[in-house]
Amino acid sequence: MQHIFKKGSDPAAPVLVLLHGTGGNEHDLLPIAEMLSPESSVLGVRGNVLENGMPRFFRRLAEGVFDEEDLVARTKELHDFLDEAAREYGLQRDRMITVGFSNGANIAASLLFHYEHALWGAVLLHPMVPLRGKQLPVLTGVPVFIGAGKNDPICSVSETEELQSLLEGAGAEITLYWDNQGHQLSKRELFAASDWLDNRF
Repeated sequence: MQHIFKKGSDPAAPVLVLLHGTGGNEHDLLPIAEMLSPESSVLGVRGNVLENGMPRFFRRLAEGVFDEEDLVARTKELHDFLDEAAREYGLQRDRMITVGFSNGANIAASLLFHYEHALWGAVLLHPMVPLRGKQLPVLTGVPVFIGAGKNDPICSVSETEELQSLLEGAGAEITLYWDNQGHQLSKRELFAASDWLDNRF
């Protein structure tokens, strides 16, 4: 997968895996990584699917309707890539935390839905439920920060609460932060995510 790697100053800090939204790229979330954990090594990843020329991590059939078969295949692709990147760059595979926005948050959530030890933790910014009717792996103690907008036209309040419920049902420890914005990031949301990271890792 096309990506960028930046070695951090503190080997003990979590490795941040940056997953962009639709139309973004591997550079998009670098300023957010700098804000969240400036001493961390960073792996920015570009999605391998194009929708009208815009990179994504998996296909969708319509707005909010995911191509589930492609989602499962692309989730495995990302999981395998993280294994390879850990070997290539000498990273601790069990210390990876995703920072995903929108489509990137959805594929990060899908990693949690499919693999017990995929992530040390996750920052999911405006995620949706990636898949329904699936038995989740055991996620006991996995910390997850969800940033959500009360006026988000893409990720409704009920969608966010459903994702929280599913992850908590599998044992994950969820911190849910609400802001009043729509489907965009706010500084307040990112400051809350930064505080969460400082306190949990």
